[in-house]
Amino acid sequence: MNKVFLIGYMGAGKTTLGKLFAEELGVEFIDLDHFIEARHQKTINQLFEEFGEDGFRRIESTMLKEVGSFENVIISVGGGTPCFFDNMDFMNEVGETVYLKASAGILTQRLNPCKEKRPLIKDKTEAELLEFIDSSLQKREPFYSKASYIFETETLLNKSQAKDYVNRLIKELIK
Repeated sequence: MNKVFLIGYMGAGKTTLGKLFAEELGVEFIDLDHFIEARHQKTINQLFEEFGEDGFRRIESTMLKEVGSFENVIISVGGGTPCFFDNMDFMNEVGETVYLKASAGILTQRLNPCKEKRPLIKDKTEAELLEFIDSSLQKREPFYSKASYIFETETLLNKSQAKDYVNRLIKELIK
């Protein structure tokens, strides 16, 4: 297992599980959004504002190809990354892909308390948030479902459980 891409909706556990997963395997963890921000010296929001979504998605795809050339890494990608260009096919070609799957209801519970930090959802009521997540998941599911592995994170309720999830994930990937 040379590289693993963690995909899924925001709040699915990509960063939390990714960091622990990389630590457990003794490899590097890369959050694609943070990699893009460091490279461009701008936040994702600033890049969206400056280049629009199309421009940002081109930057994101280029940076994905760059980190996809790295060895021995766990890479967490943004929730939209698999849905543009050939990104999902690329990730499947160069590594293992794991879809961290959770329902719209669970994602709403996880995201509602911290939605102020996320520009796409910060002004939504809980009901609007649920509707937004449900709609987004329906659009993204055809891309997410192309993952090599689908790993349920529905019952991941807190960070203390994350280690158990990582151990299950390792067993699943290293059969």
